[in-house]
Amino acid sequence: MLINIGFGSMVSSERIISIVSPESAPLKRIVQEAKDEKRAIDATFGRRTRSVIMMDSGHVILSAVQPETIAGRLNNNQMDLEKGEC
Repeated sequence: MLINIGFGSMVSSERIISIVSPESAPLKRIVQEAKDEKRAIDATFGRRTRSVIMMDSGHVILSAVQPETIAGRLNNNQMDLEKGEC
């Protein structure tokens, strides 16, 4: 199942490990390391990064959507799957 992470960008919900806020120093370090190693995907479209999505492949995705919003979309899709609506 694909989840909208903002501005038409989608990620596979099955591959998401975590969705976090980018404010802490350790997370900023992780993002910088991912950029240096070409594992970062910037899906902010020039806007401020509001969430960092960690993928099971080691990729780090930057999104301009709040972590709570993405998590809500993830939960809504999971509930739809359980109801058999997708």
